[in-house]
Amino acid sequence: MSRRSARWKYACCCAAFLWRAGASQAQELEPRTYSPSPIGTNFVVAGYSHVSGDVLTDPSLPISGVSAKINNFVLGYVHTFALAGRTASIGVGVPFVSGDLSGLVIDAPTAVHRAGIGDMQIRFALNLIGNPALSPEAFAKTEPRTALGASLTIQAPTGQYIPSHLVNVGNNRWAFKPELGFSQPWGNWFFEASAGAWFFTNNTNYFNGHDKSQALLTVTQLHGGYSFLPGLWLAVDLGYALGGSTSIDGVPNGSRQANVRGGVTLAVPLGRGWSAKFAYSRGFVTRAAGNFQTVTVALQYRWFDH
Repeated sequence: MSRRSARWKYACCCAAFLWRAGASQAQELEPRTYSPSPIGTNFVVAGYSHVSGDVLTDPSLPISGVSAKINNFVLGYVHTFALAGRTASIGVGVPFVSGDLSGLVIDAPTAVHRAGIGDMQIRFALNLIGNPALSPEAFAKTEPRTALGASLTIQAPTGQYIPSHLVNVGNNRWAFKPELGFSQPWGNWFFEASAGAWFFTNNTNYFNGHDKSQALLTVTQLHGGYSFLPGLWLAVDLGYALGGSTSIDGVPNGSRQANVRGGVTLAVPLGRGWSAKFAYSRGFVTRAAGNFQTVTVALQYRWFDH
């Protein structure tokens, strides 16, 4: 494998992060989000996720025995650029969610269907160590190296929200996740780790005028994988979400999360600029809306400014 090809295997599918709605979004497993890439790169991502199990958008709801089947479609765009001599990126994603949920609401069997635009996410990332701003030509000639990056994800309350509904597509609040991520190549192998925390504003119009708050939710992830060919790689993923307990009108309800999730991700090159991603994840140790499984398929197209 030439040095140029070996270098590009790390850039392929670097716009790997997808946006999901509801409780599953905060526990998503996304490898390669801190992998290096050249400046002036553009990515368009179209993805589909099928989520099934206990995936309530609000673990504080008085609902038990939940069975959910949710189809999540997402369209996203990512652009890389130079900032203070380092590589940075900005991305935006908008989901459309359609799902059926059934369960016991205060011991009464209930089934609902929800469909609509979900909460938009914007993500800004900046490399701190190991990935200076390079053109595609210079990037291809540089050996992969250890990288450390930081990011800020913002979730805006743009999703469909009806205050009289217990279950909604949107959350009617802002959320912010600062995060640090580490990426270490080792021949054809790669290892990654990230740690971040979600901070939430209050939903001041929760279920007919109540005030709902949520405590900080910490999220850590570990990924290890192997690149078989340029753009063809397989990763094993592990994530842990802790905290995030909610309160209604200042009264806590014991909905603290402590969820461990695991999964696998496969990226496949399809042609010049095109690639696909397939992923599966499920909960292993779950508490408060973590016992669900997710199957994801995504198609990505990449091009350069020059």
